[in-house]
Amino acid sequence: TDTDNELDLIRRIALSSGAEDAVTCDHWAKGGAGAVNLGQAVVAACEKKTEPFRFLYDLNLDIEQKIELIAKEIYGAAGIELSEEAKKKVEVYTRQGFANLPICMAKTQYSFSHDPTLKGAPEGFVVPVRDIRASVGAGFLYPLLGSMQTVSRLLGWKFLWGELYVQLC
Repeated sequence: TDTDNELDLIRRIALSSGAEDAVTCDHWAKGGAGAVNLGQAVVAACEKKTEPFRFLYDLNLDIEQKIELIAKEIYGAAGIELSEEAKKKVEVYTRQGFANLPICMAKTQYSFSHDPTLKGAPEGFVVPVRDIRASVGAGFLYPLLGSMQTVSRLLGWKFLWGELYVQLC
């Protein structure tokens, strides 16, 4: 367990590094009641006036360009490589009018790259884009990088309805 001194040190470091707030919570023991202070801190941060949100890229760029910009600018990649399946999805989603949707990359949480064994902040790697899926109702496309899996893929729930791919997640 963490001591009060350790928690206070983490809080001071977080605040001095630019965090809006740093609160402890024990939702794991007390359920929702243990996260009230976290919820209040999130609400307070959201209510502060900030710069307007802007994407890293122009939403009017094509799907492949947006993915490549994220890979290069955020992850330090040299570029991307789209599988045949991903290329097919770019064509389908573009034809269906979804090319202007933002991108939400689905990748391992263990590395800035697609590869969980590349630790730290690797540079110069090529990101394999295995597939691209659409969450049209939520308003984004999500490329699957490397061996990333989703629940629908793990359960084998994939349907093709006309030419609109539908994923049940």
